[in-house]
Amino acid sequence: MSRVIVVGAGVMGLTCAVRLLEAGHRVDVVARDLPGETTSVVAAAIWYPYRAWPQERVLAWGSRAYEVFAALATTHDGQDSGNGVRMVPGTEVMTESTPDPWWAGAVESLSRSAAPAGYGDAWTFATPIVEMPLYLRWLAARVETLGGTITRLNLSGLPSGGDLVVNASGLGARLLGADASVSPVAGQVLYVEQVGLDRWWLDGAGPTYVVPRSRDIVVGGTAVEGEWSRTPSPETAEAILRRASRLVPELLQARVLRHKVGLRPARPSVRLEREGRVIHCYGHGGAGVTLSWGCADEVARLASAS
Repeated sequence: MSRVIVVGAGVMGLTCAVRLLEAGHRVDVVARDLPGETTSVVAAAIWYPYRAWPQERVLAWGSRAYEVFAALATTHDGQDSGNGVRMVPGTEVMTESTPDPWWAGAVESLSRSAAPAGYGDAWTFATPIVEMPLYLRWLAARVETLGGTITRLNLSGLPSGGDLVVNASGLGARLLGADASVSPVAGQVLYVEQVGLDRWWLDGAGPTYVVPRSRDIVVGGTAVEGEWSRTPSPETAEAILRRASRLVPELLQARVLRHKVGLRPARPSVRLEREGRVIHCYGHGGAGVTLSWGCADEVARLASAS
């Protein structure tokens, strides 16, 4: 099997590394930012296809990831697996009557539900919620258990070593892949104390989302195209909290723990293709977690192709 260098230690790079190692390749992950420092760790990480194209490929990748996450959320004895993955029910609201989403076939039991006051439509389904600090540690440990390595390394271009290189560098692909079509879409979130919330809520018009985790709640968000700053805005935080409190009024009494801004790696379409000895896998927008296992399976297939 090949020696593969994976560039990028966010959720996509680590997931690709796991699948490549499972296929028998020797894998070394190199990245400027280690897993706990990446944009991935900021994410609310609810399975939901967002700002990723084209739809047909996104649906296939997302469906596969949904299956894997559902399996990861269940252990043989029904106990918490420690990987931070849970299947959680929740509701998406719309301002007016809306057809079923194009990705409805990927999830279990999507059904219409009563819309809250001020909204015209709503649907409910169970979806994976991935607590990223826990999950990234679990993924990194999986890489190392399988014999891979993770190394901090500042790169000015794709590595020349190895038999294959997987370019999972996210926004870094602007430089490393010489791809000017990759651009940031900034997303600001708040983390507030857990107030007993056991359901997620989403209003795509905001974009507004409330995602419960074991010890906190992620409240978002924004989608500012072309913004590179990672500095949170107090005014934006207040606006996010006001929007979210329409869905969960209890948030107004919750203590704010911290603020973060993550930069989604947007592109007109996800780039997943092999170009000689390089497999490109980037441009996942706001759906890196959502597409991760499906994309990683395809990367592993491309790596094994002659």
